[in-house]
Amino acid sequence: MKKILAFLFVIFSMQTMFAQLLEPVKWNGKVEKLSENEYNLIYEAKIDDHWHLYSQNLPEGGAIPTEFIYNENQLSKDFELLGKTKESKSITKFDKVFEMDLTFFDNQATFTQKIKVLNQDLTSIEAEISYQACDDAKCIFESKFVEFKLKENKKQESKILDPVKWTSTAYSLGDNEFEIVYTAVLDNNWHIYSQDNKDPMGPIPTEFEFKNDNKDYELIGEVKESKSIKKFEKAFDMDVKYFSGEATFTQRIKVLNLDIKSIKAEVYYQACDDEKCLAPAFFDLETSLANATPKEASPIETTSTNGGNKGLWSIFFIAFLSGFAALLTPCVFPMIPMTVSFFTKQSKSKAAGIKNAIIYGLCIIVIYVLLGSAVTGIFGADALNALATNVWFNIIFFILLVVFAFSFLGAFEIMLPNSWANKVDSQANRGGMIGIFFMALALAIVSFSCTGPIVGTLLVEAASKGGLAPIIGMLGFSLAIALPFALFAAFPGWLNSLPKSGGWLNTVKVVLGFLELALAFKFLSQADLVLQMHLLEREVFIAIWIAIFGTLALYLFGKIQLPHDSPLTHISVGRLSLGLVVLSFTIYMIPGLWGAPLNLISAFPPPLDYSESPYGVGYSKTGGGGVGSNHGDLPEGAHLLAPHDILAFNDYDLGLAYAKKVNKPVMIDFTGWACVNCRKMEQNVWPKPEILSALKNDVVLISLYVDDKRPLEDNEVIDSKLREGKKLKYIGQKWSEFQTIKYKSNTQPYYVLMDHKEENLITPVAYTPDANEYLNWLKTGISNFKN
Repeated sequence: MKKILAFLFVIFSMQTMFAQLLEPVKWNGKVEKLSENEYNLIYEAKIDDHWHLYSQNLPEGGAIPTEFIYNENQLSKDFELLGKTKESKSITKFDKVFEMDLTFFDNQATFTQKIKVLNQDLTSIEAEISYQACDDAKCIFESKFVEFKLKENKKQESKILDPVKWTSTAYSLGDNEFEIVYTAVLDNNWHIYSQDNKDPMGPIPTEFEFKNDNKDYELIGEVKESKSIKKFEKAFDMDVKYFSGEATFTQRIKVLNLDIKSIKAEVYYQACDDEKCLAPAFFDLETSLANATPKEASPIETTSTNGGNKGLWSIFFIAFLSGFAALLTPCVFPMIPMTVSFFTKQSKSKAAGIKNAIIYGLCIIVIYVLLGSAVTGIFGADALNALATNVWFNIIFFILLVVFAFSFLGAFEIMLPNSWANKVDSQANRGGMIGIFFMALALAIVSFSCTGPIVGTLLVEAASKGGLAPIIGMLGFSLAIALPFALFAAFPGWLNSLPKSGGWLNTVKVVLGFLELALAFKFLSQADLVLQMHLLEREVFIAIWIAIFGTLALYLFGKIQLPHDSPLTHISVGRLSLGLVVLSFTIYMIPGLWGAPLNLISAFPPPLDYSESPYGVGYSKTGGGGVGSNHGDLPEGAHLLAPHDILAFNDYDLGLAYAKKVNKPVMIDFTGWACVNCRKMEQNVWPKPEILSALKNDVVLISLYVDDKRPLEDNEVIDSKLREGKKLKYIGQKWSEFQTIKYKSNTQPYYVLMDHKEENLITPVAYTPDANEYLNWLKTGISNFKN
């Protein structure tokens, strides 16, 4: 009965409308931009007096509700609706005609629909409004079209970013010397990386190359930089240094050819913000010397902030623990009761004995801190860091640590000349503070065969930190050695509780030798990573560590004896416990040969993608991707992308050809080895089951690394279309320019889904940490390919 009444009511209203054309509701559309891709479409209805417009939400059998209709093709490809259309405050009353409560608006109404744009080329959206309006005598049923302008009609909005502006200035220092200052001004939230980020698996450091083919000038020292920020970055699993706001780099030069007018240089750098990175860029800098401003020479500070103290504290504690380990070696431990007993017996009072022992401890600290200061002073704080990250010095460090390790294992002893000890010992008899100082120096020389390898290792490790790290390291090391002498002098009764010297001291020395040997391979691995020689890949490194710690476990269980070991009649509880810990650690590492992440030692072995296979030598899995179970079954130019084993190509043409062969859409992944957010996507978003399944089974992935510094083949070197007069020399430059020209974007990560005609299936996306949003993007693009 209600439906019949509604139908008759509408027919009557339409007849009235024909008699007199009415438009009691005027519609207007507005756009509110919420973010780069999200908008509010706002429908505004102005309603004539005595008329009312019905809500979207009406019970069945009543008046006709207001409805908003969108083009289905646009809705599936160009944008999506986020939630339901919201409406402004309405009135609800009982209607006698329909015998129910109806909700309506008087005077005005507002409807708001939130959308997300999928196609960045979309400039406008057209919507149809279907509605009914009534007064006390009649009703109308009408449809209106409203157009929402999102942006100006451009074929493609440019997304080329340039967040770093470079300038340079010359300062005259006199005597034909100049200081060239390069200043980088960065947009808000953007940063570039310090020169000190030398780790090949870390971010790309800023580098300067000076054009000085004719030897018109010489460089004095290294490029100095202003204060940087230091923080731990999970994506790289290391501390990184970077600049935000502004950075200055200073190079001192001496002009040899007085006719030279300017200094030409090229800066290589990478800029990133919290969501994306740009491809590494080259920028030409030319600095005029003609009007150089006079200036006194002054050093540029290079101290890091926001994290530098944390790094020094870690060096201090590691050094302190190393000093404690040195105490337990055969060269140092027996000296504790002998030295303390000497001070307490030779001193006139207990207080004097304690004072002399404290002075003795302080002298030990001074000697080792002076050693750290000498190393820093001779090589320089910055040079230490440069040395530690240089390929050949990493190899030298490796050889040095192997020598130290063999010394601890008993192959030979590293000793300073006996004449040194004799001369120093003769000075120790002079008495007073001078005599005590020479006693401490004698201890350092006599115990060098045990402490030398540990001190050398600490200095090598501290060198990689640069700055004050060697001094702080020696402070921590010497403090651990000096404390027992002061404490046992104050409380000589404690000497009775010390364990007697014996074979266990040599055991400590041997254990340290195995640890030194294991650490040595970290430096060899670093050199191999830089050179990309693949001689010490992840599986080989882990196998070596398994062999080292497995042998150590056998030694602790008494199955192996070394030259200086005492006969072992039984195994102590402590030695057995340590042996079990080492054995457990050895067993823990074995799954690493088959791709286990080994988080406990993640800072030491090469990363998962620097391996024969993340799942072991000669074996890999594809998780249903339709590719065979070994590398021999992979298509030409393809590999399995660790750690998720996604079939991937690094060559555009080969990947596209394979996609056509298997009839799958192409997903281009513009990425970078040093792209933080690329790693975050791969580590946090890609592993989600549905996303990983789509990447393995539904698309052909082409990963193009814009920071790949491998040189192009001679026949591939071409002129750059973006940098006049420059050539594309590296693989990364080729892909970076391809992305910029074809997709009008220069940020990474950047994901493109395209068909075999190289047309986009959906608007490309950048960093998308929301897994559901990324999955919807993937599904929509794949669905468009199938349709």
